[in-house]
Amino acid sequence: MIYDTIIVGGSYAGISAGLQLARARRQILIIDAGQRRNRFADHSHGFLGHDGYHPGAIASKAREQLMAYPTVEWITNTAIHAKAEKIGYRITAGSGQSFTARRLILATGIKDELPDLPGLSALWGKKVFHCPYCHGYELNGGMTGVLATSPLAIHQTLMLPDWGPTTLFLNEVFEPDAAQLAQLARRGVTVEAEPVSSVGKEQADITLASGRIIRLAGLFIQPRTRLSSPLAAQLGCELEAGPTGEFIKIDTMRETSVPGVYACGDAAVAAGSVAIAVGDGARAGTAAHQSLIFR
Repeated sequence: MIYDTIIVGGSYAGISAGLQLARARRQILIIDAGQRRNRFADHSHGFLGHDGYHPGAIASKAREQLMAYPTVEWITNTAIHAKAEKIGYRITAGSGQSFTARRLILATGIKDELPDLPGLSALWGKKVFHCPYCHGYELNGGMTGVLATSPLAIHQTLMLPDWGPTTLFLNEVFEPDAAQLAQLARRGVTVEAEPVSSVGKEQADITLASGRIIRLAGLFIQPRTRLSSPLAAQLGCELEAGPTGEFIKIDTMRETSVPGVYACGDAAVAAGSVAIAVGDGARAGTAAHQSLIFR
Protein backbone atom coordinates (compact mmCIF):
# COMPACT_ATOMS: atom_id res chain seq x y z
CA MET A 1 0.00 0.00 0.00
CA ILE A 2 1.15 3.53 -0.76
CA TYR A 3 -0.03 6.03 1.85
CA ASP A 4 -0.76 9.64 1.11
CA THR A 5 1.40 10.68 4.07
CA ILE A 6 3.56 8.99 6.66
CA ILE A 7 4.02 10.92 9.89
CA VAL A 8 7.03 9.95 11.97
CA GLY A 9 6.33 10.91 15.58
CA GLY A 10 3.01 10.58 17.35
CA SER A 11 3.25 13.22 20.03
CA TYR A 12 1.34 16.52 19.97
CA ALA A 13 2.67 17.86 16.65
CA GLY A 14 2.40 14.54 14.86
CA ILE A 15 -1.16 13.84 16.01
CA SER A 16 -2.21 17.38 15.14
CA ALA A 17 -0.76 17.01 11.63
CA GLY A 18 -2.50 13.67 11.26
CA LEU A 19 -5.84 15.08 12.29
CA GLN A 20 -5.85 17.57 9.42
CA LEU A 21 -5.07 14.84 6.89
CA ALA A 22 -7.55 12.39 8.39
CA ARG A 23 -10.31 14.96 8.16
CA ALA A 24 -9.42 15.34 4.47
CA ARG A 25 -10.00 11.56 4.17
CA ARG A 26 -6.39 10.88 3.29
CA GLN A 27 -4.70 7.54 3.99
CA ILE A 28 -2.05 8.17 6.63
CA LEU A 29 0.30 6.15 8.77
CA ILE A 30 1.83 7.31 12.05
CA ILE A 31 4.99 5.63 13.29
CA ASP A 32 5.73 6.46 16.91
CA ALA A 33 8.24 5.16 19.47
CA GLY A 34 6.34 6.52 22.50
CA GLN A 35 9.04 8.91 23.75
CA ARG A 36 7.28 12.23 24.33
CA ARG A 37 9.69 14.99 25.31
CA ASN A 38 7.54 16.00 28.31
CA ARG A 39 7.03 12.48 29.66
CA PHE A 40 8.94 13.49 32.80
CA ALA A 41 6.41 16.17 33.76
CA ASP A 42 3.29 15.59 35.86
CA HIS A 43 1.32 18.53 34.49
CA SER A 44 1.07 20.48 31.25
CA HIS A 45 0.17 24.17 31.15
CA GLY A 46 -0.71 26.83 28.60
CA PHE A 47 -2.74 24.68 26.19
CA LEU A 48 -6.32 25.91 25.82
CA GLY A 49 -8.89 23.64 27.46
CA HIS A 50 -6.21 21.38 28.96
CA ASP A 51 -4.38 23.64 31.41
CA GLY A 52 -3.05 21.56 34.30
CA TYR A 53 -3.82 18.19 32.71
CA HIS A 54 -1.33 15.32 32.80
CA PRO A 55 0.62 15.45 29.51
CA GLY A 56 0.13 11.73 28.96
CA ALA A 57 -3.63 12.12 29.30
CA ILE A 58 -3.64 14.88 26.67
CA ALA A 59 -1.66 12.72 24.25
CA SER A 60 -3.82 9.64 24.91
CA LYS A 61 -7.07 11.51 24.33
CA ALA A 62 -5.70 13.09 21.16
CA ARG A 63 -4.64 9.70 19.83
CA GLU A 64 -8.06 8.21 20.65
CA GLN A 65 -9.78 10.98 18.71
CA LEU A 66 -7.42 10.61 15.74
CA MET A 67 -7.84 6.85 15.55
CA ALA A 68 -11.62 7.26 15.26
CA TYR A 69 -11.00 8.28 11.63
CA PRO A 70 -11.05 5.21 9.37
CA THR A 71 -8.14 6.26 7.11
CA VAL A 72 -5.56 6.34 9.93
CA GLU A 73 -3.11 3.58 10.89
CA TRP A 74 -0.69 3.65 13.83
CA ILE A 75 2.42 1.57 14.42
CA THR A 76 4.29 1.66 17.70
CA ASN A 77 7.89 1.36 16.60
CA THR A 78 11.01 3.37 15.84
CA ALA A 79 11.56 4.65 12.31
CA ILE A 80 15.23 3.98 11.66
CA HIS A 81 15.75 4.75 7.99
CA ALA A 82 14.29 7.01 5.32
CA LYS A 83 14.90 6.88 1.57
CA ALA A 84 13.58 8.86 -1.36
CA GLU A 85 11.89 6.85 -4.09
CA LYS A 86 10.31 7.75 -7.42
CA ILE A 87 6.80 7.87 -5.98
CA GLY A 88 7.70 9.45 -2.63
CA TYR A 89 9.48 8.16 0.46
CA ARG A 90 10.13 4.80 2.04
CA ILE A 91 10.42 4.50 5.81
CA THR A 92 11.89 1.43 7.48
CA ALA A 93 11.00 0.65 11.08
CA GLY A 94 13.05 -1.16 13.69
CA SER A 95 10.86 -4.22 13.16
CA GLY A 96 12.17 -4.47 9.60
CA GLN A 97 8.87 -3.40 8.04
CA SER A 98 8.97 -0.80 5.28
CA PHE A 99 6.25 1.67 4.30
CA THR A 100 5.91 4.07 1.38
CA ALA A 101 4.07 7.39 1.10
CA ARG A 102 3.78 10.28 -1.32
CA ARG A 103 4.51 12.78 1.45
CA LEU A 104 6.46 12.60 4.71
CA ILE A 105 6.04 14.64 7.89
CA LEU A 106 8.86 14.55 10.45
CA ALA A 107 7.48 15.21 13.92
CA THR A 108 10.38 13.39 15.52
CA GLY A 109 11.10 15.79 18.38
CA ILE A 110 14.33 16.42 20.24
CA LYS A 111 16.20 15.09 23.25
CA ASP A 112 17.31 17.33 26.12
CA GLU A 113 20.90 16.94 27.26
CA LEU A 114 21.12 17.90 30.93
CA PRO A 115 24.19 19.10 32.83
CA ASP A 116 26.04 16.39 34.74
CA LEU A 117 25.14 17.66 38.21
CA PRO A 118 24.20 15.30 41.06
CA GLY A 119 20.45 15.28 41.73
CA LEU A 120 19.43 17.33 38.71
CA SER A 121 18.16 14.66 36.31
CA ALA A 122 15.90 13.07 38.96
CA LEU A 123 14.00 16.37 39.30
CA TRP A 124 13.76 17.10 35.56
CA GLY A 125 10.19 18.06 34.67
CA LYS A 126 9.18 18.13 38.36
CA LYS A 127 11.27 20.81 40.06
CA VAL A 128 13.83 21.50 37.33
CA PHE A 129 12.52 23.07 34.12
CA HIS A 130 13.46 24.92 30.94
CA CYS A 131 10.24 26.84 30.17
CA PRO A 132 8.84 29.47 32.58
CA TYR A 133 5.62 29.74 30.58
CA CYS A 134 4.99 26.04 31.16
CA HIS A 135 5.93 25.84 34.84
CA GLY A 136 6.66 29.27 36.33
CA TYR A 137 3.17 30.07 37.62
CA GLU A 138 2.98 26.89 39.70
CA LEU A 139 5.97 28.01 41.79
CA ASN A 140 3.51 30.41 43.43
CA GLY A 141 5.92 33.34 43.57
CA GLY A 142 8.51 31.31 45.48
CA MET A 143 12.27 31.64 45.26
CA THR A 144 13.43 30.67 41.77
CA GLY A 145 16.89 29.74 40.58
CA VAL A 146 18.57 29.75 37.19
CA LEU A 147 21.55 27.47 36.77
CA ALA A 148 23.79 28.85 34.04
CA THR A 149 24.68 26.17 31.52
CA SER A 150 25.17 28.51 28.55
CA PRO A 151 25.02 32.24 27.67
CA LEU A 152 21.25 31.78 27.25
CA ALA A 153 21.12 31.99 31.04
CA ILE A 154 20.95 35.78 30.85
CA HIS A 155 17.80 35.72 28.72
CA GLN A 156 16.11 33.17 30.97
CA THR A 157 17.12 35.00 34.14
CA LEU A 158 15.82 38.37 32.99
CA MET A 159 12.41 36.77 32.31
CA LEU A 160 11.96 34.87 35.55
CA PRO A 161 11.44 37.69 38.09
CA ASP A 162 7.89 37.97 36.71
CA TRP A 163 7.27 34.59 38.37
CA GLY A 164 9.18 35.13 41.62
CA PRO A 165 12.41 36.39 43.22
CA THR A 166 15.29 35.01 41.19
CA THR A 167 18.88 33.96 41.81
CA LEU A 168 21.32 33.35 38.96
CA PHE A 169 23.92 30.69 39.73
CA LEU A 170 26.89 31.39 37.45
CA ASN A 171 28.51 28.02 38.30
CA GLU A 172 31.75 29.04 36.53
CA VAL A 173 29.96 28.70 33.18
CA PHE A 174 28.82 32.23 32.40
CA GLU A 175 30.14 35.65 33.40
CA PRO A 176 27.77 38.61 32.84
CA ASP A 177 29.34 41.77 31.48
CA ALA A 178 28.73 45.19 33.02
CA ALA A 179 25.64 45.91 30.92
CA GLN A 180 24.14 42.52 31.79
CA LEU A 181 24.86 43.00 35.47
CA ALA A 182 23.01 46.33 35.31
CA GLN A 183 20.03 44.61 33.65
CA LEU A 184 20.02 41.92 36.34
CA ALA A 185 20.14 44.56 39.06
CA ARG A 186 17.17 46.41 37.55
CA ARG A 187 15.21 43.16 37.60
CA GLY A 188 16.15 42.53 41.23
CA VAL A 189 18.13 39.36 40.46
CA THR A 190 20.65 38.01 42.96
CA VAL A 191 23.86 36.77 41.33
CA GLU A 192 25.66 33.85 43.01
CA ALA A 193 29.22 33.19 41.84
CA GLU A 194 30.06 30.25 44.11
CA PRO A 195 30.08 26.91 42.22
CA VAL A 196 27.15 24.51 42.62
CA SER A 197 27.91 21.01 43.89
CA SER A 198 24.47 19.34 43.82
CA VAL A 199 20.69 19.69 43.66
CA GLY A 200 18.39 18.36 46.40
CA LYS A 201 16.78 14.92 46.09
CA GLU A 202 13.15 16.04 46.44
CA GLN A 203 13.30 19.83 46.17
CA ALA A 204 15.32 21.99 43.79
CA ASP A 205 17.51 23.23 46.67
CA ILE A 206 21.05 24.16 45.65
CA THR A 207 24.09 23.06 47.63
CA LEU A 208 27.11 25.23 46.92
CA ALA A 209 30.74 24.15 47.03
CA SER A 210 31.11 25.57 50.55
CA GLY A 211 28.18 23.46 51.78
CA ARG A 212 25.82 26.43 51.93
CA ILE A 213 22.26 25.50 50.92
CA ILE A 214 19.90 27.83 49.09
CA ARG A 215 16.22 26.83 49.23
CA LEU A 216 14.33 27.11 45.96
CA ALA A 217 10.77 26.50 44.80
CA GLY A 218 12.09 25.63 41.34
CA LEU A 219 15.20 25.68 39.20
CA PHE A 220 15.51 26.55 35.51
CA ILE A 221 18.29 25.47 33.15
CA GLN A 222 19.15 25.79 29.46
CA PRO A 223 19.61 22.22 28.22
CA ARG A 224 21.40 21.47 24.99
CA THR A 225 19.14 19.69 22.53
CA ARG A 226 19.69 17.24 19.70
CA LEU A 227 17.40 15.76 17.10
CA SER A 228 15.82 12.50 18.26
CA SER A 229 15.95 10.90 14.83
CA PRO A 230 18.50 10.56 12.01
CA LEU A 231 15.83 10.61 9.28
CA ALA A 232 16.22 14.28 8.32
CA ALA A 233 19.96 13.85 7.86
CA GLN A 234 19.46 10.62 5.89
CA LEU A 235 17.17 12.42 3.46
CA GLY A 236 19.53 15.36 3.10
CA CYS A 237 17.25 17.89 4.78
CA GLU A 238 19.06 21.12 5.56
CA LEU A 239 19.56 21.79 9.27
CA GLU A 240 20.05 25.13 10.97
CA ALA A 241 21.63 26.22 14.21
CA GLY A 242 19.18 27.15 16.94
CA PRO A 243 19.80 28.63 20.38
CA THR A 244 20.19 25.19 21.98
CA GLY A 245 21.19 22.93 19.09
CA GLU A 246 20.41 22.00 15.49
CA PHE A 247 16.87 22.01 14.12
CA ILE A 248 15.36 20.98 10.79
CA LYS A 249 15.16 24.02 8.53
CA ILE A 250 11.65 24.65 7.18
CA ASP A 251 9.88 27.29 5.13
CA THR A 252 6.64 29.08 5.98
CA MET A 253 4.66 26.05 4.77
CA ARG A 254 6.67 23.76 7.11
CA GLU A 255 8.39 22.10 4.13
CA THR A 256 12.04 21.15 4.47
CA SER A 257 14.72 21.67 1.82
CA VAL A 258 13.69 18.27 0.40
CA PRO A 259 10.46 18.58 -1.62
CA GLY A 260 7.57 16.60 -0.17
CA VAL A 261 9.17 16.30 3.26
CA TYR A 262 7.66 18.45 6.01
CA ALA A 263 8.73 18.96 9.62
CA CYS A 264 6.95 20.31 12.67
CA GLY A 265 7.08 20.50 16.45
CA ASP A 266 10.22 20.63 18.54
CA ALA A 267 12.39 19.16 15.77
CA ALA A 268 11.72 22.23 13.64
CA VAL A 269 10.78 25.01 16.07
CA ALA A 270 13.00 26.20 18.92
CA ALA A 271 10.19 26.14 21.48
CA GLY A 272 9.09 23.44 23.91
CA SER A 273 5.36 23.95 24.35
CA VAL A 274 2.35 21.69 23.78
CA ALA A 275 0.33 24.61 22.41
CA ILE A 276 3.03 25.59 19.91
CA ALA A 277 3.59 21.98 18.85
CA VAL A 278 -0.13 21.45 18.21
CA GLY A 279 -0.39 24.61 16.12
CA ASP A 280 2.76 23.78 14.20
CA GLY A 281 1.52 20.27 13.47
CA ALA A 282 -1.76 21.61 12.14
CA ARG A 283 0.12 23.86 9.73
CA ALA A 284 2.30 20.98 8.51
CA GLY A 285 -0.69 18.69 8.04
CA THR A 286 -2.66 21.18 5.99
CA ALA A 287 0.40 22.08 3.91
CA ALA A 288 1.14 18.42 3.15
CA HIS A 289 -2.49 17.86 2.16
CA GLN A 290 -2.59 20.85 -0.18
CA SER A 291 0.65 19.77 -1.83
CA LEU A 292 -1.04 16.48 -2.76
CA ILE A 293 -3.64 18.49 -4.68
CA PHE A 294 -1.79 21.39 -6.21
CA ARG A 295 1.61 19.91 -7.00
